[in-house]
Amino acid sequence: MMRIALVALVSALAVAIGPAAAQDDFPSKPITIIVPTPPGGGVDIVHRLIGELAEPILGQKVIVENKPGASGTIGLAELASSEPDGYTLAAVWNAPLTIAPHTLTIPYDVNDFTMVTQTTGGTPLIFCVGPDFPAENGMEFVEYVRAHPSELTYGTDGVGALVQLSGERLFSPLGLKLRAVPFGGAGETLQNFLGGHIDIYGGTIPPIAAQLEEGKAKCLITTADEPVAALPAAASAADLGLADNATELWRGLIAPHGTPPDRLAKLANAFQQAAEMPKFQEYLEKSGEHAVFNTPDEFSALVTAESAAFADVVKEIGLTKQ
Repeated sequence: MMRIALVALVSALAVAIGPAAAQDDFPSKPITIIVPTPPGGGVDIVHRLIGELAEPILGQKVIVENKPGASGTIGLAELASSEPDGYTLAAVWNAPLTIAPHTLTIPYDVNDFTMVTQTTGGTPLIFCVGPDFPAENGMEFVEYVRAHPSELTYGTDGVGALVQLSGERLFSPLGLKLRAVPFGGAGETLQNFLGGHIDIYGGTIPPIAAQLEEGKAKCLITTADEPVAALPAAASAADLGLADNATELWRGLIAPHGTPPDRLAKLANAFQQAAEMPKFQEYLEKSGEHAVFNTPDEFSALVTAESAAFADVVKEIGLTKQ
């Protein structure tokens, strides 16, 4: 009887401490980050770099798997069906979480995910015109566009994608009517802008930086909440009286819903340490971004608020789900 009781006690203890021991050993194998874009883009570069820098902290390899397609929703659908054990994450930016649910029929719900941490933020979208455009600052741009409704075209990164919706958060309240022309990304938008096929470039700063330095373009609107030092002629959302409508490109890491909180915390801590390293900081400085550290709850609150704002814009401009 005593031996039976002792065996039972040892078994009970093993069950009780087994999960804790397993959690203490996390991670015990490589971490996979699904990047839902092709190689070479901003989301891919940022998370390959931060993953590489986090490897010594985690004590495991960080493997990046590109799963592009459908505005990032293919990769996120794969994450949603992954085991919630902390070994599979996905890199995201605004669109798959705060825009796609309102513009596309998608195979997942935002509640299928748990936020880990943001990785970058502070990147405004900008709207630039040619050197001969009859406006020298943001306020003059607004006056000109208002006087020429539906005459001007601007390039976007897709129908109902980030550039269009962030732009319309400013244009619509100001009564500005512009025609959005969708392209495959900022590079394609820039080519068509320089070729004279569209009037206005819409995108981020890096693709058009060389043209700005050479005087081949001037940026007159930024979606940031405050003025951008590098773009003195550009009116910010606050300058336009629309500070609450500011939009910035951000990136982050998410996990399947149900991932243990202690594992999320360990992952967040490792990636945040990696983001503080000089190599990562140098990359961000060159691209005009900065690292962002926040808790899963703070990241989730950002996603919820921005999603609600974009839902309103989609309804206002009459976009339907594709």
